[in-house]
Amino acid sequence: MTYENIHVSKILSSYIQNSQYGHLRNDVIHEAKRAWINWIACAVGASHHPTVEYAWQALKPYAGSEQATLIGRNEKTDILTAALLNGVSSHVLDFDDTHPQAMVHPSSPVAPAVLALCEHHNRSGEDLINAFVVGVEVECRVARAVLPSHYDMGWHITSTAGVFGSAAASARLCGLNIDQTQWALGLAATQACGLREMFGSMAKSLHPGKAAQNGLSSALLAQQNFTSSESGIEGKRGFAHVLSETVNLNECVSQLGERYDLLGNTYKPFACGLVLHPVIDACIELRNIHKIPVNQISAIELIVHPKVLELTGKLKPKTGLEGKFSFYHAAAVSMVDGAGGELQFQDARVNSSDVVELRAKVSAVVHEEMPMHAARLTATLLDGKKIQIQIDDCVGSQKKPMSDGDISNKFIALCADVWGESKTENILKKFWNLEKISSFSKLLS
Repeated sequence: MTYENIHVSKILSSYIQNSQYGHLRNDVIHEAKRAWINWIACAVGASHHPTVEYAWQALKPYAGSEQATLIGRNEKTDILTAALLNGVSSHVLDFDDTHPQAMVHPSSPVAPAVLALCEHHNRSGEDLINAFVVGVEVECRVARAVLPSHYDMGWHITSTAGVFGSAAASARLCGLNIDQTQWALGLAATQACGLREMFGSMAKSLHPGKAAQNGLSSALLAQQNFTSSESGIEGKRGFAHVLSETVNLNECVSQLGERYDLLGNTYKPFACGLVLHPVIDACIELRNIHKIPVNQISAIELIVHPKVLELTGKLKPKTGLEGKFSFYHAAAVSMVDGAGGELQFQDARVNSSDVVELRAKVSAVVHEEMPMHAARLTATLLDGKKIQIQIDDCVGSQKKPMSDGDISNKFIALCADVWGESKTENILKKFWNLEKISSFSKLLS
């Protein structure tokens, strides 16, 4: 069955309007909680990052009434500004979740809008989970429909598809009817933006923030009967056909409500793009298992997927944000430190002499058949000896996922310095029982 001539926006709108928490399977509910906990961790961990500070100082003088919390900060602002800033903070560390097939960071554009509305309107945990799942499903399906050319053209799909997820989740929480929901999706379509040219700068984290804010504003406008095209996604001059040369609208609606893309979500053990994770895995294994001293290494060569150098080919990064897009830095610093956390992607570490020295010894060979979640490392030592390491499935991949315990540990590691250990553990316990929360206003206060 083909959907090229069927009203995709209307089908999605019907799905959004009719979605209910009681219809969700237990595995979907549990995955939503994993994603939510991971998202909160990333947002809180970066809540005082310079990127967030600069953004808040720029907007604070013009912000509206105190309606929603800036997560990780003892401050509130209007729901639209809160959605923007919480989206920025949750993405700036590049530690947020990733859906490999949809090529999006699902939570960062959707969760900020959901949190703002649930807090402002005092909604329950069940309401939050349902809206979040709806948002992620719409976002991932729209993303799949325009891949691969949309991303290859230079669009940051987390933002361009994420705005539909935010609009969908917000429409569900605002109780929009089908017509209003179609308008919300159309308004989201005409606000879809985000360029890959911004990778390695503060502007990259603005993308999910704007997607969250724009999706939320789309639903609020539609709630007041502010109209748009009802074919914003699939129309001849709509989002998909204008911004992609490989459109497959079947992806938007096939098995809708039966197959959940959320179940394919992945969570990062390392604070950088997913394509670098097998590289870091291999270098950490070289250091920790083979016990090779850095000063004995003559060269490190890694065979990688083509996307690795396309996305992370910065030879000489100068800042921590640039370091997250440098294959060379990621390999060197993980070999030196035996880790790939946020400390390894700070300005000082990027410019540290020991890392810079090893970085010059790192090289990459692109192999078309190497999976994106795999890498092959060959280390040549000063005595001529060679050590090879094969990573077939990196930690955090779909075949080697982070456990609930891993996600809890990540939450504690990122939040404890901001909230304190006792509060962090208390909130973590509540989030693992997210469906039992009756009032988000009370929880966040």
